[in-house]
Amino acid sequence: MDTFLTILQGVPMTIGLTVAALAIGAVGGIPLALGRRSNIPGIRFVAVSLIEVLRGIPPIVWLFIIYFGLGTALPMLDPLTSAIIGLGLISCAYMAEIYRGGLSAITRGQWEAGEALGMGRQSVLTFIIGPQVFRVSVPAAASYAIGLIKDSSVAYTIGVSEIVYFANDQSRQSSDALGPFFLAALVYVIMTIPCAWVTRALDARLRKRVAR
Repeated sequence: MDTFLTILQGVPMTIGLTVAALAIGAVGGIPLALGRRSNIPGIRFVAVSLIEVLRGIPPIVWLFIIYFGLGTALPMLDPLTSAIIGLGLISCAYMAEIYRGGLSAITRGQWEAGEALGMGRQSVLTFIIGPQVFRVSVPAAASYAIGLIKDSSVAYTIGVSEIVYFANDQSRQSSDALGPFFLAALVYVIMTIPCAWVTRALDARLRKRVAR
């Protein structure tokens, strides 16, 4: 029981790290998604290249590059900050693709209808297209958030005191090397199953609203 309670100490850090990285991705993914759909080849090339590079490198490698690479030149980059930046950058790429999928679901007729009403392209995007993209993207973003909860476990490798950090610490101190990790797995399951239920319910609700 003491081991389980000790591992639970990492839950707030895991949730905080996930929320911070997801928030960075939710904001940073917007310009990448718009750049991905730009009519200007140069902007589209830069956006696509950034997305592919950010997604193509494993999270643990990004964390090592930021913490052990940039961290030596920038002392303010502690383990938590490095983990937030690393996972946040990766989230930008995945959220950009989620937004792009949402934009693709909106018919061109809605752009034309907005412009026919005298609205500028920026206004059409902000008041007509944007809310619909958000609604379509929420289920996919929620599913990505569940994956990000689990991916945040790599942060323990640079010293962030999240769930796996405490599980690894307990494993070293006890004769049962695997037990703490089974308990950590249980904690992740307890955290992610309710999120999955909410995601499915939200997806079903939004599908009904879109179908109207």
